[in-house]
Amino acid sequence: MSDDLQYYLAFSFFPGIGPIKFDILLKHFQSVKCAYEAPSAELLQVMGQSLGEKFIRFRNEFDFEKEHQKMVSNHIHVVTREDKKYPYVFLNLSDAPICLYVKGDLSNFDFRENSNDFYFAVVGTRNPTEYGKQITTKFSRELAEAGAIIVSGMAMGVDGLAHWAAIRADKRTIAFLGCGVNIIYPWVNKDLYYKIIDSGGLIISEFPPDMTTMKGHFVSRNRLISGISRGVLVAEGLKDSGSLITARYALAQGKDVFAPPGPITSDQSQAPNILLKEGAKLVTSVEDILEEYGLKEQESIRNTLKDLPEEQKRLFQLLSQEAFTPDDIARSIQAPVFQVLTVLSQMELSGIIEKNATGKYQIKI
Repeated sequence: MSDDLQYYLAFSFFPGIGPIKFDILLKHFQSVKCAYEAPSAELLQVMGQSLGEKFIRFRNEFDFEKEHQKMVSNHIHVVTREDKKYPYVFLNLSDAPICLYVKGDLSNFDFRENSNDFYFAVVGTRNPTEYGKQITTKFSRELAEAGAIIVSGMAMGVDGLAHWAAIRADKRTIAFLGCGVNIIYPWVNKDLYYKIIDSGGLIISEFPPDMTTMKGHFVSRNRLISGISRGVLVAEGLKDSGSLITARYALAQGKDVFAPPGPITSDQSQAPNILLKEGAKLVTSVEDILEEYGLKEQESIRNTLKDLPEEQKRLFQLLSQEAFTPDDIARSIQAPVFQVLTVLSQMELSGIIEKNATGKYQIKI
């Protein structure tokens, strides 16, 4: 345990000080310990009367041992800026988190400067269309199979689908929360929360345990999603979508932003289409992203196609792009519906495809 952990923890727990004010204190006092133990008069001078008085009352009452023991009991790891496990890329942020709270096995990940781990964010709307669901699951699964660690925010919709796609590919994934890591939000993702941890992934937050969600927290969370990632894919979203905020952060941080083309008749295509007009990289297949980073197409898809009979291969390639009904497929490939249904049944029994909630067939995720 770091000698300065108690000071980092205290500043993180105090609601009146965020990363920027924390940096001002560090610059003035030269160390986190000196800042925390500074004479009251000097604190009032640096922090201002109102905030300074609140902080002085807080440090007189803060029980480090009690709070730290609660975290140990709940298997929550604390990573400060001085810790080797603290993501190196965050140190370059103008508002680097004071410390991070983590659920999961950190030894599975390498956040050092020259790490070989490849982190990639997939974000989007909480209310995706069937097209958005297909895009999210297809890209997330194939990126994960190619070696990317999928990063998102565990929200409903696109975020949750991205995490699940990585998990179902037997790969690790990371979720950044806008609340304490011991709070499952949204509750509907309870199973996902535990599955991320059980499958070797991480739940991370810069907010201390027990802190509930607030609107501004999600904006703060988004900068970390993009900050740790090499690139960001915005699958779907409205023109005022939070995923656009993540994309803006990514651009400011010098990261790549990708977006699939979406139908202009769909409101949920507004965010990716806006980004494409602003210069985001258009993607129509995962290879567009893999080529950007010199990664290879995942072996599993190639092997699947290689082993399929010709009629199944044709349908697999079609369903890899979008979910279709049997009638849609029959019209697309100009074949009788009964013949399409026979092939679909064979592929479904083989576990290659599945029928979604709308009755359309898609690649099994």
